Amino acid sequence: MARAQLVDSNFRCARVADPLHLRIGLLRGFELQCDEEPVPLPLSTQRLLAFLALRDRPLLRVHVATALWPDATEERSGANLRSALWRLRSECCPLVESTNSHLRLIQSVLVDYRLVTIRARHLLDPATPCDVDELDESLFAGDLLPDWYDEWVVMERERFRQLRLFALESAADRLVAAGRHGQAVQAALMAVSEEPLRESAYRVLVRAHLAQGNRGEAILQYRRFRRALHDELQVEPSPLFEQLILEIRKT
Repeated sequence: MARAQLVDSNFRCARVADPLHLRIGLLRGFELQCDEEPVPLPLSTQRLLAFLALRDRPLLRVHVATALWPDATEERSGANLRSALWRLRSECCPLVESTNSHLRLIQSVLVDYRLVTIRARHLLDPATPCDVDELDESLFAGDLLPDWYDEWVVMERERFRQLRLFALESAADRLVAAGRHGQAVQAALMAVSEEPLRESAYRVLVRAHLAQGNRGEAILQYRRFRRALHDELQVEPSPLFEQLILEIRKT
């Protein structure tokens, strides 16, 4: 039996029946809900759950411990992990499945970060129909754990931000191609509001306005971006954007 299959088999044996509705929110800040009621947890336990929630697979205990307590010795970080697991079991409903070597979040827990990641990948996949219902602004506008500064959070936050922005731009382009111009504008505006200095987001917004026949709106958005770029960075839009606007003015 392959190692991954063996790990999964061990988890199936260790699984605890869980009839509760459990949800972990990582966007805009950490939150645990049990049957739609918030559950307060100490920061060490929040960090453990967040780390497991970001990775939808079994993780080695030693990897979890050294990532969460990087400045401690291996022995001390292992003890910290055992303490966090004990507090979690004593203060909360079952949330973590464990073996002697691995940990993972129980499969029934809903995680908003995972939901948005799945939706973003659907929007990026040209083989998957572009479903406007995937563009939930309440989810796509949320940064990952914005007040946390652990290295593993900072790196994942930026990766997740880029994924969301690429997905919104891709959705806007695909909606333009499908003739759904109003929805394309909304998707592009979500990307622009997330990153006001992102030229690719403004270009797709301008293209969406043009497809809708709103040349004035397109030029106004270009001017807004150019002014913000100059004020913040003292640079000009790229020749690609300038050429797009030049073609508008020629028509």
